Amino acid sequence: MVSSIEQSPLYDIKTSTVGPGYVSGQGAVQPLSGMDLAMKLHYIRLVYYFPSQALEGLTIINIKETMFNWLIHAYTPCGRFRKSDSGRPYIKCNDCGVRLIEARCNMSQDEWLESVDDDDARHKLLVPSQVLGPDLLYSPPVLMQLTKFKCGGTAIGMSWAHVLGDAFSAAAFINLWGQATNKQYPAQPLSMVHSINKAQNSKSPIQNPLSVKRVGPVNDHWVTFNNKKIETYSFFVSWVELTRLQSKICGDKDNQQIPPFESICTMIWQSVAKIKRNSVVKTVTICKKDPENSFEGNITNKTQTVKVVKTDVSVEELSPMELGMLIMNQAMDETNIIEEVMDSENELPDFLVYGANLTFVDLHDAPIYDLNIRGHKPIYINCTIDNIGDEGVVLVFPSRKDGSNGVRVSISLPENHISDVRSMLKKDWSLS
Repeated sequence: MVSSIEQSPLYDIKTSTVGPGYVSGQGAVQPLSGMDLAMKLHYIRLVYYFPSQALEGLTIINIKETMFNWLIHAYTPCGRFRKSDSGRPYIKCNDCGVRLIEARCNMSQDEWLESVDDDDARHKLLVPSQVLGPDLLYSPPVLMQLTKFKCGGTAIGMSWAHVLGDAFSAAAFINLWGQATNKQYPAQPLSMVHSINKAQNSKSPIQNPLSVKRVGPVNDHWVTFNNKKIETYSFFVSWVELTRLQSKICGDKDNQQIPPFESICTMIWQSVAKIKRNSVVKTVTICKKDPENSFEGNITNKTQTVKVVKTDVSVEELSPMELGMLIMNQAMDETNIIEEVMDSENELPDFLVYGANLTFVDLHDAPIYDLNIRGHKPIYINCTIDNIGDEGVVLVFPSRKDGSNGVRVSISLPENHISDVRSMLKKDWSLS
């Protein structure tokens, strides 16, 4: 693990800002929905690894030119946060741009990816880790990092403030850059879904949803701190392994089947519950793409639903099949309740969603591999959600490791649980 600046393999680091090539959203105001504000403490970090041919022959000036054209068609994330007289944040579309970091690495891309297998934290060196605030007026919600390996390959890291939208939106945003490198542009600029729910008049206060944890107030520094150090480890699961996992969960019940994502949730929920014997893990949060809503051409936090699954029975004592059916059939949708809470109070609460409970996020349909730089797709992608609660987060996203079809599972938990989870997944489920 890289533990100091002296040991860092990165050097020649430069920072600049890139905005739209001409005045785009200047003066426009972008309101934020209750769900946007509920997610404001979370950050999506994506790292794309590209072969040398993707950016071969391009100078940084050439690259910035493609970004100028890109951001003309996606100007809202180039804005900065302001507050209304009521204290509610909004985005002023002032074309201030995204922060761009350039760096070089003294390792080849192959050497780097081999080292990542033993140290998942290395990905974090290739994506900015900044958060919004404390100088909120000047903090960019999007930061990018271009890291050139000595072999010519490039890592493209993007830090995306979740207040702008979920992982589906983050992918849609950066995919537009890929289109710009191929001189293709959308008919309309990428915009935010900005409808704000009107709180219903009620004499009784709305209770906090089970899927969130109230923190703060954080004021203008949109970050919270964990009581425990969080560590992340990830592994690849092929479709063959997923099929075997489903068979093990369902046993001889051929007429019933637990889908792949719910099977992964079952396996990890029960494993974590067994490890945390002194803590009860009877409630989990499930975040999935909403099949009934399409927001193509928009960035939003409404693409995915936030549901909770709760049981009064010991998770360790339930069979995997019973737990899987519970996840499939008993999940309670709290998406609208979260928005109602955010819009019903005079002073906006500060919430953690990811990690308030053990949280499972289904991104296997996220178009992260659609990023196309001059005809080249990424050879590997890493995705994490940062600034999470102590209960941990599990992401399931597409993987093309070794050309195989399957998914990548990324588990972020308190560091004292990671080694136990790894051992249990290998022992009970034959997954490494």
